[in-house]
Amino acid sequence: MKKNITIKYSTIQVMRQLKNINKTISGLILPVAFLFCVSAVQAQIPAPPQDRPVALEGGTVHTISNGVIENGTVVFEDGKITAVGTDVDIPAGADVVDVSGRHVYPGLIHASTTLGLSEIGRVGETVDLNEHGDINPNVRAEVAFHPESEHIPTAAVNGITTVISTPTGGLISGMPAAMMTNGWTWEQMTLEAPVGMVINWPNMGRRDTRDENIEKLQNFFDDARMYQTVKKAAGEEGVPRHLHDVRLEAMIPVLEGELPVFINASELRQIQAAIAWAEKEDLRMVLVGGRDAGYVADQLAERDIPVILTPVISGPSRSWEGYDASYTTPLELYEAGVDFCIGGESSAAYAYRLMHHAGSAVAFGLSKEKGIKSLTLDAARILGIDDKVGSIEEGKDATLIVTNGNPLELWTRVEQVYIQGREDDMMDKQRRLYEKYKEKQRQAER
Repeated sequence: MKKNITIKYSTIQVMRQLKNINKTISGLILPVAFLFCVSAVQAQIPAPPQDRPVALEGGTVHTISNGVIENGTVVFEDGKITAVGTDVDIPAGADVVDVSGRHVYPGLIHASTTLGLSEIGRVGETVDLNEHGDINPNVRAEVAFHPESEHIPTAAVNGITTVISTPTGGLISGMPAAMMTNGWTWEQMTLEAPVGMVINWPNMGRRDTRDENIEKLQNFFDDARMYQTVKKAAGEEGVPRHLHDVRLEAMIPVLEGELPVFINASELRQIQAAIAWAEKEDLRMVLVGGRDAGYVADQLAERDIPVILTPVISGPSRSWEGYDASYTTPLELYEAGVDFCIGGESSAAYAYRLMHHAGSAVAFGLSKEKGIKSLTLDAARILGIDDKVGSIEEGKDATLIVTNGNPLELWTRVEQVYIQGREDDMMDKQRRLYEKYKEKQRQAER
């Protein structure tokens, strides 16, 4: 069966829902049922699992890992990509989607955001970013992720299919998780968890506060190492039983090198201190923020420390810096050989602007290819999820976007999103408002 990419409007979904309403319902109940149906379909409705093969045929396929395929076809089944190329076998019974004149990219990855953890800043009940206290390594972002957030579908329809939902606050904030932007529950939306441990490096301005916080951080790591030693020795003759500690237990994957530490540091002294400390502690460090990373690019490259750069769209932090200091940092990191990705802003409400940050980096010298890669395969590799997402390859998740141009261009429209083969309904609050006020205009013209 062959079909074209189209935008689905809520009116069509309403009519489908109404067909299932018993026609014997009358009086006031029917209007109420109608309003309920309208309300239900206006919000994003998570797609069911893929139930038949799909072939995106005739588009320009940007694999990211293996170049660009003109007039290519991407086939996926059961949520996985099964074939990519110009001469591939399409399974019998597949939905063949004509994407001629369109572009197929991997879904974009937001590498550092509070999406799903924060809704309305002035309403505390909708914000679940941090716990009390400075040391909370046992916090798991995925269990606090709110699938009903209005910000999630807004990110999805703009091509952002995977987000690293990140806790904040204190010295050790907890463990971020890679979350998909379509699903009914946080369990369904979890792609990988945890992906690391968040550490907020102390501000270096006030010496007394700085030293106190660094000592507190160091003491906790020392305690975690002692706990690790005792746990390994558990059961040996003469070793007393040690009580289970959830905070110290959460640190073991970090100490054993299974999880990286995402160290938030932007100012030059913060970055240098964090690098020295992580090296002393023999930790896998990922620098997050990195406003001044360009000044220590050679050091980062030499030590193979990746950077999640957030944000690019920003003004200079010092009077003597050029207006473009933040915009040219990606190019400086690239030229120095630093492994980096672009993370955009952390605010959930601004997650949809991710591609504008990479686009700004391209405007100031970074290549378009590297700009796209910084939001896809580079991000996936740094986050340890490149076995699932980040490029269009056989065996990877069918997490893709179909666009009418380069996603970094302001005028490009994302026409369809697939997440593990599931077809997003492409509905968010902005599109609902568009339909609402278009109807207002229609009524006024009658």
